[in-house]
Amino acid sequence: MQKIYLDSAATTQVREEVIIKMQDALASCYGNPSSAHSFGRTAKTAIEKTRKTIAKYINAHPSEIIFTSGGTEADNMILRSAVRDLDVKAIITSRIEHHAVLHTVDELKKEYGINLHFVNLDANGNPDLKHLEELLLQDNSKKLVSLMHINNEIGNKLDISAVCNLCKENNALFHSDTVQSVGHYVWDVQETPVDFLTAAAHKFHGPKGIGFAYIKKDKNLKPLIFGGAQERGFRAGTEPYHNIVGLEEAFVLSYNNLEEEQAYVTGLKSYFIDKISNEIPEVKFNGLSGDIDKSIYTLVNVCLPIENQKAMMLLFHLDIKGIACSKGSACQSGSSKGSHVLSEVLSDNDLKKPSLRFSFSKFNTKEQLDYVIEVLKEFMES
Repeated sequence: MQKIYLDSAATTQVREEVIIKMQDALASCYGNPSSAHSFGRTAKTAIEKTRKTIAKYINAHPSEIIFTSGGTEADNMILRSAVRDLDVKAIITSRIEHHAVLHTVDELKKEYGINLHFVNLDANGNPDLKHLEELLLQDNSKKLVSLMHINNEIGNKLDISAVCNLCKENNALFHSDTVQSVGHYVWDVQETPVDFLTAAAHKFHGPKGIGFAYIKKDKNLKPLIFGGAQERGFRAGTEPYHNIVGLEEAFVLSYNNLEEEQAYVTGLKSYFIDKISNEIPEVKFNGLSGDIDKSIYTLVNVCLPIENQKAMMLLFHLDIKGIACSKGSACQSGSSKGSHVLSEVLSDNDLKKPSLRFSFSKFNTKEQLDYVIEVLKEFMES
């Protein structure tokens, strides 16, 4: 039986070069980076090299890069610290953000009494920028906008430059969850002047458990985790050196090979869209995932014309056939509530049908996609 992994939006296959780099780090460089001896200094030097590498690629200053356990921690850290330290009284977000943002802002409303506003969405799930401007102009309170660059379920690309401009014009802070974006698109925080962004290595063929936050150096946030002086005193705890060098290797390889791999994966997505549209003409593409120009090149989210009762067995059937994909997002697949994103963009009728997210990487082939679509057709016709 074939084993086909089409769930790279949930997590990616780790590159072999990254595994080798991490194995070497675990075996030969096991000193505590805070130690003064040579073992510690070697690890510390490599960590600071990684910080400088990331900063160079996104046109930031090394002091603006803080290593975290991943995107969720980085989102929490930024949002909570901004409210606590920067006198933020209102947060503007959308109802289709990742729960790392949505659950955090809900808690901040309870704890700090902030005003919480949700920007309107169009039928495809794009934020209404005119409504965003209206929310920014409501009063003179300090505001923070939190909108993700790439939606992790339907792949929509935010017009992030337009949002940056609106925030700048209205003296608002801007945080973007860029977990699905970093490693897949070129970033320049001078040209796209966000105040905060977040990244996770496992989304671009690196290890799990490591990511980073970009925090613009004039923001003066205070730490949430206290203890030692690691991460310039902003995040205490012994740094996971092996994960950090793994992040660097994955990050550099992603950008060094970006043009080639972006073209290849875009080709896979285009092929999948054409093939499934021809083989299953009733298929619908959720959000803008079927539009190559307006969504990320790594995923499609499809609504299939299958009755609800039969649909309950679909993911199980795909798994039996060796196919890995997601119903909604992986973060939601274990929930009986369904996808909060799809509930915002689909009609009541389409919500009763199964939707699947297929997400691609450099490790996939057109032959694999042929097999997947054939399995789907067989299931629908059985």
